Amino acid sequence: MASKTTNKAITFISRRAPYGDSNAQLCLEMALACAVFGQTVSYVFLADGVYQLLKHQDARGIDSKTLGKALETLNLYGIENVCVDADSLSERGIQDSELVLDVKPVSRAHIVELIDQADTVFNL
Repeated sequence: MASKTTNKAITFISRRAPYGDSNAQLCLEMALACAVFGQTVSYVFLADGVYQLLKHQDARGIDSKTLGKALETLNLYGIENVCVDADSLSERGIQDSELVLDVKPVSRAHIVELIDQADTVFNL
């Protein structure tokens, strides 16, 4: 008997700086894996996670992968609902023009809606 796949709405909240621990990379890899298996993925950058979006990152000096380049694959994997907390950008003095991705700044109320509508939320 063939198994029936169920599409789930999954929201990933990436709230850690891009380097220093593996949470940012893990969040991205989990989201890409879910997208490959046909799940509806939303990806949110919140708090220090907004630093992942900065252009001109180069992690070679710390012998790590540059996360900004990997983030560009979100769209290739069909993850189109990518947003960033507008307050987090403002609190850190980051302008839209400094971001590697064309992401939509959203309110915290919008992020709460994404969480409420999701079947599963990963908060890394």
